[in-house]
Amino acid sequence: TSKSIFHKLKDSRYATRYIKGNGIDIGSGPDQLKQYHEFFPSMKSCRSWDLKDGDAQIMEKVEDNFYDFVHSSHCLEHMLDPKVALSNWIRILKPESFLICIIPDEDLYEQGIFPSTYNPDHKNTFTIYKKNSWSDKRINIIELLSSLEQKIEIKKIELLDMTYRYNLGMDIKKDRFDQTLTPIGECAIEFVIKK
Repeated sequence: TSKSIFHKLKDSRYATRYIKGNGIDIGSGPDQLKQYHEFFPSMKSCRSWDLKDGDAQIMEKVEDNFYDFVHSSHCLEHMLDPKVALSNWIRILKPESFLICIIPDEDLYEQGIFPSTYNPDHKNTFTIYKKNSWSDKRINIIELLSSLEQKIEIKKIELLDMTYRYNLGMDIKKDRFDQTLTPIGECAIEFVIKK
């Protein structure tokens, strides 16, 4: 979450449209969105949801149409069924509100090897969209969002690679390393949808 704040600050839609009212940060861990509340003056509150709160795929303790926004950074890749998870994250979102989700990009993060070298709990790899992949667990975000039964509008899909250092790790067999361990390294996909 902290690394994504920089690009969110450059896009006024986060502070004026996407992160407004009372929200939930699914899979927040210690890097919670609410600690950046001064950058999002329209955010009234943001509940953190992590393992102790229940199954993030089901969100069974949360009523329908409850939150003004849903935020999730690096949680969807841990879900057994990302489609079920997204359906429930949309279910708890009020109509006309936004879901902001960040997930690792399969090429930039996993770097051609799965199960993940860097996080063995990842269940799938993700791309924005490509016809062929080295991963047999690949999920194309455009196909996943298109398959959801709820009425949604895709507002944004972006590869977050502004601080990814493409010149590092060019020899994939010997120079691979997790760039997210550096202070600035992002190698993710972000999408924003409106319910």
